[in-house]
Formats: sequence, C-alpha cells, structure tokens
Amino acid sequence: MTGPEKQPGSLVQVVTLGCSKNLVDSEHLSRQLQAAGFDTVHTDAPVKSRYALINTCGFIHDAKQESVNTILEFIAARRAGHIEKLYVIGCLSQRYKEELQEELPEVDGFFGVNEHPRILKALGGEYREELEGERVPATPSHYAYLKISEGCSRQCAFCAIPLIRGRQRSLSVEKILQEAGYLAEKGVKELILIAQDLTSYGKDLYGKKMLPHLLEKLVCIPGLKWIRLQYTYPAGFPVEEIISLMKEHRKICRYLDIPVQHSHPDILKRMNRGHSLEEAVMIIKRFREEFPEVSVRSTLITGFPGESRAEFLHLKKFVEEMRFDRLGVFTYSHEEHTPAWRNYTDDISLRTKNYRMQSLMKLQEEISLEKNRLKAGKTVEVLIDGKNDRYYYGRTEYDSPEVDNEVLIPVDSGNAHPGRFYRVEIRNAGPYELYGQLTGK
Repeated sequence: MTGPEKQPGSLVQVVTLGCSKNLVDSEHLSRQLQAAGFDTVHTDAPVKSRYALINTCGFIHDAKQESVNTILEFIAARRAGHIEKLYVIGCLSQRYKEELQEELPEVDGFFGVNEHPRILKALGGEYREELEGERVPATPSHYAYLKISEGCSRQCAFCAIPLIRGRQRSLSVEKILQEAGYLAEKGVKELILIAQDLTSYGKDLYGKKMLPHLLEKLVCIPGLKWIRLQYTYPAGFPVEEIISLMKEHRKICRYLDIPVQHSHPDILKRMNRGHSLEEAVMIIKRFREEFPEVSVRSTLITGFPGESRAEFLHLKKFVEEMRFDRLGVFTYSHEEHTPAWRNYTDDISLRTKNYRMQSLMKLQEEISLEKNRLKAGKTVEVLIDGKNDRYYYGRTEYDSPEVDNEVLIPVDSGNAHPGRFYRVEIRNAGPYELYGQLTGK
C-alpha cells in the first residue's frame, strides 16, 4: 500500500538506543512513517532532516546517560537549524517524561513506549493497523529480530522493565507467523526470537507456555534457515521440549541464551529470580549432553546490594566451572522504584563493582580464547554479515549479532556476499573472533 505523495523536506531521522527490542519498535515505526508519506533514515549521528525521533533506553544508569547525551547532541543540531523538530520516544521518555519536559524544553514532544499512533498524529500522519506486521529493517536484510511479547510479569528485584513496559503481553501465534512470513519474503534467513522473558511466551494469552508450539510453526516457513532463541529465562524453561525440537529441526540454532545473573543462593534469593542455581545448571548440562557443540551464553550482575567478597568469589568460581561460551557481565545499577531500590542500600562502591566486573570478564576472556583455539583447523558454516577494507565478517550458528563472536575472512581469500552462507576453514583465533579462509558455499 502506498502513502500520500511525498513532499520536499519530508525526511524523518530515527535513532535507536538500547536493546534489540527497541530496534524492532523503531523498524515498525519507520514502516508507519513511510506509509504516511515520509522518507526515513535510521542513523545515529544527526543529519539534516525535518524531524528527528530518538528512541531511548531507560533500563540502567549507563543507558540512561547515553540517551541524555544523545538528546543533547540533537538539541544542538536543532539549534543549528539542521533539524526542524525533535521528538524523544521510548523507555526513558516513558519513565521520566515530566522530568525531561522540565529539563529539556527544546524537545518538541515526549512519547513513551507503544505510542506509535500518537507519534504519527504529532507528525501529521495516520497510524494504520493493517501495517502492524510490516517493518523497515535497520539490520542487514538477511537477519531480523522478532519480538514475540512485550513487557514482563516477573519481579526481579533489580529490574525496571515491568515499571516501564508493564506486565507481559504476548502476541498471538497468528500475528507472529504473519510477521515472520513477511520477513522471510523480504529475504530474511535468520530469525532471532526476543522478548523480556521468552520462556513464558503465551502464558498470559493462552493460559500456558507456548514457545515450543510457536517454534513448531516457525520452522515451516520457507526461506528461513536459522531460528535463534534469545533471553530464555531459567525458571520454568521447557528443557525437554526445546531439546526435542532442536533434534528434529536443524533450523533451530544450537544456541542457548540463559541469563543466570548470579550463582550464590543468597544473592539469587535477594534478586527474587525465582530459580535456584541448580535449576540453571541442570538446563545447561542437559543441552551440553545432547548437543556437545552447543553455544551457551549467559549474563551476570555483580555488585548487587550486600554482595560480600565471599559471594563474589562464589560467582567467580561458578564462571570457572561453567566455562560459558559467551558471557556478558554488568555492574548493578540502583534503579528508582524497583524492589531492590525500596528494600536495599546500594552499598557496594562503584570502584568495587567495576573491579569485580573486570575480574570476571578477564577470566571469561581466557576461557573464550581457549575455546576458540580449539576450533582451529575445523570447517564451519558462516553467514556473511558484511565487509570492510580488510575482512568479510560473519557468524556461525553459535553466535548472535552484536553480542557474540565474529568470523573474519580476508577479502583477498575469495568473493563472498552478505546474506549468503559459506564454508570457512578456521585458521586462527582471538578471544572474541575467529579467522578463516573461504572453502566454498
């Protein structure tokens, strides 16, 4: 469906900060904008445009600071006459709208999450419900994130997401399949399923968890080669059903993203995670038993209120023993109105938090390097994501975009094209990258 005839100066710049869920929101909004007659560009630095929309993150302190700094950069561009109007949308705006309005009067409007109809109206356009499954991709055209639910009904003590995005609201299986089919027709080969809590998908809508059922439907969509699961919460994870589906359908990547957050029982209890360390370890061990090659990714938080040196050393030993393939470590951020903010004092110094985080990441770097060196001499399938002056860069099925390893292939080793799969012989390795040579498609 085409929109009204475009007018001069109809360019809207969309800036996305934060997580892949925000990126999906921006892609949906861009489709609505284009249908309303606007041109859109998705970039980070200010460009000369009629409107600029900054989709912000309000999750933790560093992300909030990045959002504020970006807004200030665009305010400067507006003052210089490069931007006609500036709007701030998304999580930060949802959480701190009144404060932002008072402190940043140069911004023309603030909108929270899930307010696309109001944003379109402010720009003089009309929101079209029939386009809700369509998007303008901001990722390379061969992979896409697919958000299957909004919000979260869990009450982790440190997390502000339920305050920002509300309780979990799952999309229907039909809507998800419609959007997945649309993406596949556009050339998407890798579909990355995301949600704040992928494990609980469908419980609010159907009265039971529906992730296995959804996967059974998604694997039938022509054109998709990889389906990746991200953010699989440990509590209530359907281990045996997912393992069975991975065995039956090779499209489902041998990849497990399971955010454990800590290892010590007392910290997990204070975090209100709703699972024990033994439950999380059991899930990881089951996948490793069935799929020795599986890539296990996790995230940890250090510096949670009251975290003693002994509890931190417990966490460090856990990392040594689990030998994660991929690991992200974050320092605790004391977020307003969360259960931890109400019930605990942020009593770990920033210096100690950073030291503990760096200590864990140094350990993980050593583990990653050891694991990557074992891949030398092996031939793997690689999806090429892009090219720079020196290398083609891509990923195996064991790596998600942005957060995991890359495979780097010298451009003089042969011709490769983004969005295609190639056989690559691994010749060398670093902590977070593999170096290889093309051997064929």
